[in-house]
Amino acid sequence: MLGKRKRVVLTIKDKLDIIKKLEEGISFKKLSVVYGIGESTVRDIKKNKERIINYANNSDPTSGVSKRKSMKSSTYEELDRVMIEWFNQQKTDGIPVSGTICAKQAKFFFDALGMEGDFNASSGWLTRFKQRHGIPKAAGKGTKLKGDETAASEFCGNFQEFVERENLLPEQVYGADQTGLFWKCLPSRTLALDSEQSTSEYRSSRERIIIMCCANATGLHKLNLCVVGKAKKPRAFKGTDLSNLPVTYFSQKGAWIEQSVFKQWFEKYFVPQVQKHLKSKGLLEKAVLLLDFPPVHPNEELLSSDDGRIIVKYLPPNVTSLIQPMSQGVLATVKRYYRAGLLQKYMDEGIDPKMFWKNLTVLDAVYEVSRAWNMIKSSTITKAWKKLFPGNEENSVMNIDEGAILAANLATVLQNTEDCEHVDIENIDQWFDSRSNDSSCQVLTDSEGAEDQAKPVEQKPFNKTKKAELNPEKLISHKAALEWTENLLDYLEQQDDMLLSDKLVLRRLRTIIRRKQKIQNSKSHS
Repeated sequence: MLGKRKRVVLTIKDKLDIIKKLEEGISFKKLSVVYGIGESTVRDIKKNKERIINYANNSDPTSGVSKRKSMKSSTYEELDRVMIEWFNQQKTDGIPVSGTICAKQAKFFFDALGMEGDFNASSGWLTRFKQRHGIPKAAGKGTKLKGDETAASEFCGNFQEFVERENLLPEQVYGADQTGLFWKCLPSRTLALDSEQSTSEYRSSRERIIIMCCANATGLHKLNLCVVGKAKKPRAFKGTDLSNLPVTYFSQKGAWIEQSVFKQWFEKYFVPQVQKHLKSKGLLEKAVLLLDFPPVHPNEELLSSDDGRIIVKYLPPNVTSLIQPMSQGVLATVKRYYRAGLLQKYMDEGIDPKMFWKNLTVLDAVYEVSRAWNMIKSSTITKAWKKLFPGNEENSVMNIDEGAILAANLATVLQNTEDCEHVDIENIDQWFDSRSNDSSCQVLTDSEGAEDQAKPVEQKPFNKTKKAELNPEKLISHKAALEWTENLLDYLEQQDDMLLSDKLVLRRLRTIIRRKQKIQNSKSHS
């Protein structure tokens, strides 16, 4: 008789490898022998393929997949998702994270999300959280999460050799990286709250989108910003042709861009746009895209153009904060421009924060973040590549801190704006760098204003009664003008031949009308 088979517990990475080999046609029997498991276990893995892949996509980018063995979810799944997203961002930025900080942040998110239950961020919770996501013990002891400088230096040398060997110019070398953006956020001191008003009404927003920036090392070719939201077509997009947006929009449920979405973006958008750009420059249609450590991206062999001339290369683990070009100030500057634009829009409309929030939609955010990306200078991007292209550094002009200029200018304007007199440069700086999880950034809860925001502008027909209002002898009200402007904007979004500049002009007019309407309402109440 054969002895009893030793029990084998597979990691998530093992299960992903088995799924890949099954797709390659390897039999259940052969895999069961290789991994020392029963055939029924291999069949179960195939049955749960989608669940395993989705779990891996949302795990810690560097170690969660390789160490995690079970997929048992947290009691508070939404809290767990937000926490690992926050932790990964801290890790990318090299910010110290201790167990105490994690516990406090978890309690903050629990309250901010309005969750119910008796949650206790105990040491037991912290241990389970780290185990679920494969977080090393050192990460919970206040050790600063610095990048691996040795690995970064070695990769830079190898990458420069690769570029020389392949005869690639900076024009043919691209980088892409993603970040989360809480698109509803204003500095806390702009909120004119009554002293007796409950501060619990103002919590961190759950309105979040993912943005991915991609550009070549010269900064002269910036691809359209990639934006990923949870809704396939948000209500604010009603009547909008997605192909007419100034960004490339995808939808998914995960916290970071999933493999299927990234692969679609690479094949349908990145490759064709790069080929077109290189052809216009008279260059060989050959390029490389530099990406982060691969767990959240497809394998290298799955990402290439049909002719194999456009490929990807992955950075080693734990070097993003050191040498990933988009993480060397590019993403941070995009967020600063976005928030500066958001604040300027708030001041231009001249309405109180609650009304501003009711009017603000994710479509507005898409246009604003696209404008922010367009404002990034080529010199800013070139500087971000200096560690990978040291010879190109001399062509980069050192710029004055753009964020400091924005902060100073906005603070000056705000100090002369009603309800914003207490804002200073320090407050603006903190808000620029905030992630919508601290006291420098406050927004309305989803319950406040969400109902009004979710209601799209009604598409009222221009019947005979409406035509009567167009009589030039009659005074057109701000309300009617605003409604017509909204309808015209909806019309432009449906057309595929309208210029972005035309849409932006109308959006500017809408802001002016809203401000005039607010002034008129103030006079009527005085």
